[in-house]
Amino acid sequence: MTTKKRDYYEVLGVGRGASDEEIKRAFRKLALEYHPDRNSSDGAADRFKEVNEAYQVLSDAERRSRYDRFGHSGVTNGGATGFEGFEHFGGVGDIFEAFFGDFGGRSRSRSASRGADLQVSLTVEFAEAAFGVERNIEVARTERCAVCRGSRSEPDATPETCSNCGGAGKVRRAQQGFFGQFVQVVTCSACRGEGHVITRPCRHCSGSGTERKHRKLAVTIPAGIEDGARLKLRGEGEAGIGGGPGGDLLVSLRVRPHRIFRREGNDVRILKRLNVAEAALGARLTVPTLEGEESVDVPVGTQSGQVIRLRGRGIPQLRNPSRRGDLLVDLFVMTPVDLSEEQREILGRLAATLTAGGELGETDERGWVEKLRDAMSGS
Repeated sequence: MTTKKRDYYEVLGVGRGASDEEIKRAFRKLALEYHPDRNSSDGAADRFKEVNEAYQVLSDAERRSRYDRFGHSGVTNGGATGFEGFEHFGGVGDIFEAFFGDFGGRSRSRSASRGADLQVSLTVEFAEAAFGVERNIEVARTERCAVCRGSRSEPDATPETCSNCGGAGKVRRAQQGFFGQFVQVVTCSACRGEGHVITRPCRHCSGSGTERKHRKLAVTIPAGIEDGARLKLRGEGEAGIGGGPGGDLLVSLRVRPHRIFRREGNDVRILKRLNVAEAALGARLTVPTLEGEESVDVPVGTQSGQVIRLRGRGIPQLRNPSRRGDLLVDLFVMTPVDLSEEQREILGRLAATLTAGGELGETDERGWVEKLRDAMSGS
């Protein structure tokens, strides 16, 4: 009894309007799933053959057109094997190498690769982060051997072409599979995929091509950098392999907290304490800034929590250092303690002129500031 063939579009799981790329993707997926060397379950080999036969027809524009018009009868050619069009390949293994490259876990030849990244930590002072600074750090890293320059061979020696693979870095192994010979491409074990053999290894690095070095590197800290930021020094990490580029050096920054200043974005805050007289009468005080001391005027009747803003005295913007944040002076009025007899007398005279809420009595025409002056002067 002859088994009726399934529709080729159904076999590949695509619609009749599928593009060539969609058909190819479907074939790759199913061929990998049912390949006899990967799938030993019952029916896998037959399914694999069916998938290949469907792809052979639908990947060819002329044969697909005949199939669309006449069905299977339009593409029957006297006992087709399901591998027509692949006669120039050495076997099923070569078909898969054409589609998938090194299929089935085959190793690729050794090539140049990028070196690993390194990471270090660096602590800077508050002002250094604000205005920028250059610091030196010491890094232990792998570098190309100074003698062989990474070739792994003595400078006066020349590596020999691998006789096992002829310099290709790969060898082909033929195995007998379900459908005949299966060709597998693997990395050459003699040269480890390099295509050549080191006959005289470099004595300085023992043939590794690298050596361990301690280097001092200058790191430029830009103005305005924040705590927790990370700088990247390209190419300053571990040496690359096989002539590949070096990795990067990642510098994690920690900004040491300041005793007085507190950063908020690009603004800086400080706390300035005032005594009762300074707050009530006003005063001219000296406050610290990032660049030295500066005088500020405290207005008459200042209350705790008021803020004096000094524009342009804060942190430079990271990407635009010409623009800076502000310095915010938070004012705090201190309540006096441990008063002398004279001070108690003065405050007593003042208290007699004020209500419990700290405001002037309804019949008092003079301001409380004037009253404080009078009390302090003894009048």
